[in-house]
Formats: sequence, C-alpha cells, structure tokens
Amino acid sequence: MKIQQFLEHYGVRINPFSQEDAQSDHIFQQHCAETIHHPAWDKVLGDCQNPSTAIVFGEKGAGKTAIRLQLVKALQDHNAKNPNDRAFVISYDDLNPFLDAFRDRLRGRRRNPDNAVKEWRLWDHMDAILTLSTRRLCNTILDRQTSGDFNPDLLRDMPRQRKRDLLMLAAFYDQSSDQSHTRRWQSLKKAIGYSAPFVHWRFALGVVVTLAILAFALRDLFSTPLTAIKELRHWWIYVVIALGWAAWAQRYLSLWWRARQVAKQVRILEHGTSSLRTILSRFPAAEIDDQPIPSRDRSDDRYELLAKLQRLLKPLGYSSIIVLVDRVDEPHLINGSAERMKDFLWSMFDNKFLKHPGIGFKMLLPRDVVFFLGREEKEFYERSRLDKQNLIKSLEWTGESLFDMATNRIRACLADTNTAAASTITIRDFFADDITRDDLIAKFARLRVPRHLFRFLYRLLTEHCNRATEDQPSWKISRVTLEMVTDAYAREMEALDRGMGTG
Repeated sequence: MKIQQFLEHYGVRINPFSQEDAQSDHIFQQHCAETIHHPAWDKVLGDCQNPSTAIVFGEKGAGKTAIRLQLVKALQDHNAKNPNDRAFVISYDDLNPFLDAFRDRLRGRRRNPDNAVKEWRLWDHMDAILTLSTRRLCNTILDRQTSGDFNPDLLRDMPRQRKRDLLMLAAFYDQSSDQSHTRRWQSLKKAIGYSAPFVHWRFALGVVVTLAILAFALRDLFSTPLTAIKELRHWWIYVVIALGWAAWAQRYLSLWWRARQVAKQVRILEHGTSSLRTILSRFPAAEIDDQPIPSRDRSDDRYELLAKLQRLLKPLGYSSIIVLVDRVDEPHLINGSAERMKDFLWSMFDNKFLKHPGIGFKMLLPRDVVFFLGREEKEFYERSRLDKQNLIKSLEWTGESLFDMATNRIRACLADTNTAAASTITIRDFFADDITRDDLIAKFARLRVPRHLFRFLYRLLTEHCNRATEDQPSWKISRVTLEMVTDAYAREMEALDRGMGTG
C-alpha cells in the first residue's frame, strides 16, 4: 500500500509530513506560516513600531527558522500598512563571508578555528550589520530598484550632510564583486548628486607652484640655455617646490594612515589601503576630519555610524531597524561547536547594544549554548541585562501544540479545503478507535519539537502502509504499529541526545 493511497482516502493531496526544514517547506510557507505560531510568538514579535530585543534558545528542529520566516512576513505586512513608518529588516544569518574574511586577517596560531572565533568582538558584529545595511542601500541606488525598498531619487533631495554620511558608510562597508571599490563608490557619488569640485586644491597648488618656479628659473632658456639650466642648481628652487607640495603631502600621509587603520580594524572585509585612501581623498577635509571612522578596536565609532545609518533611513520611510540573527551554528568556522558559538555570540550580549534606540534584535539561537549562561559571573549579567531582553531559554512545544500543528498541516494539504470535513478532520482520524486523543498528545509531548514530530509521523505512515497491500488497504493505524514505531524512534532520540548523531 502506498502512502499517497492512504492520504487520498482522507482527501489529502500531498504528504503533510514529508518536509522537515522550514526554509524548503512549501506547505509551511504557503499555507501554515500565518496560522501556526509558537505560544511565545507575541513575545518574540513585540511591537513593530517600537522594536524590542528578543533572545530565543531552541534545540534543533524547534522551529527557529520557521519563526524567522514568520517574522519576515509579519514585518513585510507591517511595512505594507505603514509606508512612512516601516522597519528596515537585516537578516544576519549568512555568516560565512564575514567569518572567512575575519579568519584570513588573523595570523599564525590565531587562524585556528577555536582561536579565531575567540578573537571576535562586539564591534565586529556592528561592522557586519553596517555592511549588510549599507550594501543593501547601495545596491538599491545603483541598480535603480524603484520598486524595491525605496525610491533612490529620494536621496538626491537629501541635505549634503546626509549624502556625505552615505558615502562615508559606503567607503567603509560597501563592496561588490562586480566593480572595484573605487569605481563603485564613484558611481554612487554620481548617482546621489554629491560634488566636491575643489577637493584637489592641494594637488593643484603643488602643480602650480612647481610650474611657476620652473618657468621662473628657465625664463632665459631660449636666449641663454646654459645659464638657465644652471639656475636649476639653486637650492631655494627645490625648497619652494617642496613647500608648494607640503599641504598635499601632509594630507596624503594623513589619509593613508587613516585608511591603513580602517583596513586593519574592519576585520570582516578585505580593504585595500590604497583604494580606501583614494576614496577618502574625494571628501573635503572640513566634511570628514571630525567624523567617526572605524579605525580603532572599540565600539564607540560604530555606535555613531549606526546613528548615521538611522538618520539616513528616516527620510526613506524607515523609523526602525530589525536585525534577525539565525543559523549561528552553521558556518564552517563554527561547525556546530557550542564553545565556538558561545565565543561568537557572547560579545553581542551587551545591554547598550541590544537596547540601542530604534533597533530591535531577534536572536534565534541554539539551545546548546544555554549551558554557558549558568556558568557566567555577576559581571556578565550586569553588562548584558538579559532580564530586560525578552529571554526565552527554551522553545518548548507541548503535546497539545504539536497535535494542533499536525492537524493544521493535514487541513492545509486537503484537496478541497472548503468542505465541512476540512474543518473537522484531525490527526486522530488516522488512528484506530482504541487510540485516544490523549494517547496521541502524550506521545507527541515526548517528541518535543516539530522536526521530530514530522519524522515520527512520516515513519509511522511508512510503516503502516508497508503492512498493507493495495488490494486490501488499511485505513487506520493500529496501536501495535504506533507502539513499535514510538519505541524505535525513542531509542534514536536518546542516541541523538547523547551526541551520537545530529538533530
């Protein structure tokens, strides 16, 4: 007997339990994302207009990715209803590019994965967030995506100060594989209408002084060539030329040093000192010399740059920023290690950072690192103030909530969802009469998370159908089959909990 034959008997067109990962689960994304929520959903989402931080710990398969997808959908709906009061969503989940660049910047023994992640600091997180947001802004402007996040023409009407801020952020945090850093920055400068016609006056002064002195020294070149050439031996000529180039040389060395420090301190990107110095030289000194630059191993400059980003987003219709943190166990530099995840995450647990005005962090983290919270000292809790961060230490699912989830997925997969049966069918209908609703709830409670529920039910359906033929089908799962599959799956779960496999 085929599984599809069993399901079609109940009017179910596709297997509700064939998918385990929300990222590729079309049933969840198309039918269940708006109807199935974890009981803690309201605490995680909060108020979209006044974003708050939520830190959620859940084991593998508990639905962290599903919650992230639901957060994205909820924020999209909020933005559609409030075009002038939107939330700028940053998905901080593809960490491999940042961690790879970070490791490559380290030397010697520190490039070991264990040592590399220990070097990660709060300002590295801030640099990554600024990179994601700045790159998105620049892509929208340069690609002319008027139907995307915002209309790029709005930036041309901004004050010069805001344009300068955007170009500063682009200098430090915008990179693309399609163009060189300098050319892309020049295109952005032209696109937003920022001009600085007298920015190279020092170079022009050097050229003018040099030409004037040479013209004076060689004034008799055509009448008395030898005498004119002898004039070039006077030391004062070269002193005056050097004085003419002094302003340019001083500026060149100052910008080169700044560029070198930025390239050294922004450790999640590969900056070239020469290209960065060239870009910085395109700003008038009066507009950049007193501005925050990420040239030191501290977070103060990054906080100011975050504030600049927020001031840029405000006229574009974004009143807040939401940062979605997920999949921290997946980068190959971390590779599922709880110790490395802790080293990577702990610097983020800073109350000043997590409570930054206008920014909300939704952190969906593996339960593996909860163990380390209990080992921290008083100083850690005073700095992080986790009691103020909407902390959820365990993304638990009850047997009742898993029963409802299974039922909702079955109803979403019905061939005709408008019939009276569609609102009454439950997972209980698949089982024999001697198996009660409470029996199923008790067994589902032992599974703990949706991923185990789907695996269990898929295996149960497979085992039941293997015990029947197509010409003599069985439409009810027996208690014997249920108990056998339950015991087998329980042993596998124990092995997983002992670390003998992956969840």
